[in-house]
Amino acid sequence: MTPRWVLALLAPVAILLSGARAPILVPEISQHRVEVRQGFTGADLLLFGAILDPGGTRAAQDYDIVVVLKGPVQSIVLREKRKVAGIWVNAASSELRSAPSFFAIASSRPVREIVDDKTAAIYELGLDRLQLSPIGAIDPARQRHFADGLVDLMQRQGLYREDGHGVTISGQVLYQARITLPSQVRTGTYTAETFAIRQGRVITSAVTRVDVSKQGFERFVADQADGNGLLYGLFAVLVSVGMGWIAGRLFALV
Repeated sequence: MTPRWVLALLAPVAILLSGARAPILVPEISQHRVEVRQGFTGADLLLFGAILDPGGTRAAQDYDIVVVLKGPVQSIVLREKRKVAGIWVNAASSELRSAPSFFAIASSRPVREIVDDKTAAIYELGLDRLQLSPIGAIDPARQRHFADGLVDLMQRQGLYREDGHGVTISGQVLYQARITLPSQVRTGTYTAETFAIRQGRVITSAVTRVDVSKQGFERFVADQADGNGLLYGLFAVLVSVGMGWIAGRLFALV
């Protein structure tokens, strides 16, 4: 039988260890499936959840929350334009193998106020921290130049976003953020990762997923384009010729 004095010494240690256990994130999303149909104008996603201690009660500590919604990655070739003798021509180029087709980050405070540069780079917390993996050897300065160009282009298209005050936290327990998917989003599986951060350290994280898929006629067209390229091409030509013939007949009757 363990002596009482040993138990007395171990009790404070047990309390400290239990208090040091990481909290639990319970994330949820308003839609786990987004269907792209004719006339699709985009979708508003509500990402919400709770921060709990391991026992299932409120964590009751101040945490910052960062939510990152990332679309399927894709390989992108970027070409730099240069004016030569009054004509714009392609100059240098770079291929990025892992550029997200969509990237949105929302946080309870600006990320630079939550974590240091190293932590932000490890977890890709910010548009300037995306790891785009260029193909082939490239000077770091040139790599940064092309990465900045891609981010600027995607931001202007509404596909890359960053909101330093996009997450609200209630009672040190509940959090929520709204992220809008634009109409031109790519189909596939999107990951929504939530980070709980305290004193500059990522304490815990959790992931949910959203499937974006085409439905109806749009899905039929996409399936034919992927699976029957030749038939899809012939069909597209026939449709174009048919529409041209109909337009010509209509104008002839006017």
